[in-house]
Amino acid sequence: MTDFMTRAGAAEQAMRTVFPATPLQRNAHLSDRYGADIWLKREDLSPVRSYKIRGAFNAMRKQQGQDLFVCASAGNHAQGVAFMCKHLDVRGVIFMPVTTPQQKIQKTRIFGGDNIEIHLTGDYFDDTLAAAQAWCAQQGGYFLSPFDDADVIEGQASLAVEIEEQMGGVPDHVVLPVGGGGMSSGVATWFGDRSHCLFVEPAGGACLRAALAAGHPVSLDHVDTFVDGAAVGRIGEKPFELLKSRHLSDVLVLSEDRICTTMIEMLNVEGIVLEPAGALAIEAVGDIQSFVRGKTVVCVTSGGNFDFERLPEVKERAQRYSGVKKYFILRLPQRPGALKEFLGILGPEDDIARFEYMKKSARNFGSVLIGIETRKPENFMRLFAHLDEAGFTYTDITEDETLAQFVI
Repeated sequence: MTDFMTRAGAAEQAMRTVFPATPLQRNAHLSDRYGADIWLKREDLSPVRSYKIRGAFNAMRKQQGQDLFVCASAGNHAQGVAFMCKHLDVRGVIFMPVTTPQQKIQKTRIFGGDNIEIHLTGDYFDDTLAAAQAWCAQQGGYFLSPFDDADVIEGQASLAVEIEEQMGGVPDHVVLPVGGGGMSSGVATWFGDRSHCLFVEPAGGACLRAALAAGHPVSLDHVDTFVDGAAVGRIGEKPFELLKSRHLSDVLVLSEDRICTTMIEMLNVEGIVLEPAGALAIEAVGDIQSFVRGKTVVCVTSGGNFDFERLPEVKERAQRYSGVKKYFILRLPQRPGALKEFLGILGPEDDIARFEYMKKSARNFGSVLIGIETRKPENFMRLFAHLDEAGFTYTDITEDETLAQFVI
C-alpha cells in the first residue's frame, strides 16, 4: 500500500465520525441497457449532497489550532466547508459571486449557521477568488482550495476506499466526472492500475483534455457554466501531476444538452435528482457500451444539488438534443385559411409548444416563430416533407445557438 493510499484510508476512517459511507447501488435499469454490471456511487446522498464534504473535512482536520478557514465557491464546495465549520466549531468565511442563486446561498447558511459569514463579491468567479485569497492573506486564515490541495485530494479519494470496501474488490471500470480534478485524481490514484478509470468532462469545460493535449495545465478561452459542478477553466496543478500520464482516449467530452437527457431520465425512471455534473458519468457509459459489456462499472454520481427552477431549461435542452423538439421560422401567406392549411399538416403526435405571429400590413407573407414537440424524431421528416409539398418556406433554427438563445 502506497503512502497516498494509507493517508486516504485514514481520512475515510476519520470521516465515519461525521457521516456514514455513501451508498454503492447496483442499477438494474442501466445494467440491462448496457449489458454490464452498472453500480452508482451515490455522492448525491452525502450530508451536503456532493462529495465536496470529503475534501473539506480532511483538509480542515489536519489544521490543528486553526480557527479561521476561507474559501471561494458558488456551490458544493461552499456547502461542504460550511458544514465542517459548524461540525468542528470553527469560523468560516465564504466568498460567493454576487450572481449566486439565493437557493445556494441559503443552503450554505443553513449548513454553517453562526459559524460562517458569507461575502458576496464579484460578478464572475475569478473576481470572487481573488477577493477571497486577498482577504485570507490579510486576516491570516487558511485558504481551502476546492481541488488544488493535497489534503483535499486525499479526502476526495476516500470515496474510492469506500467503493473497494463495499464491493469487496475493485471494479473493472470507474467513470469519473472531472471539474478541477481533485476527486478524479484522488480516485484514480487510489485504484492505480487495478481498475480502468475513465474521465468525463462537459464540452464547455474540458480542461483535463486541454491539459493532456498541451502537456501542462492551460486556461480555456471560454467556459460554459451550465454544468456548474464541473465547469472549470483550468485544471489544478496538483491534480494534473497525478493525471498527466493518462491517455487522451480515456477522456470523454459530452455536450451540455446531452447531459440533460440523463438528468431527465434518472428523475423520471429512478426518482434520482442529479445536478448536471452528477449526470456526467452515467451519460458517458453510452459511449463505451461495447467496451464495458459484461464488465463491472462504477459511475460516480458526484452531486445532487439541483435547483428545480432550472428544470424547464433542462427539459428543453434534453428535448432539443433528442430531436423531439424543434424551432423554425415559417413564412406564412397573409391570406384567409393559410394558418388552417398549416395546422392540417401537423401529425397526430405533433404538438405546438410555441407560436408567435406578427401580421404586418401591406405584405404578402408574415414570419412565424414555431416550436414543435413530437414523440419520435422521425416525425419531423414527415412534417418537413409535407411542408415542402405544400410549398411552405421555413428555416430550422434549432441548432443555431445565437439565434436560438435570442428568440427561445
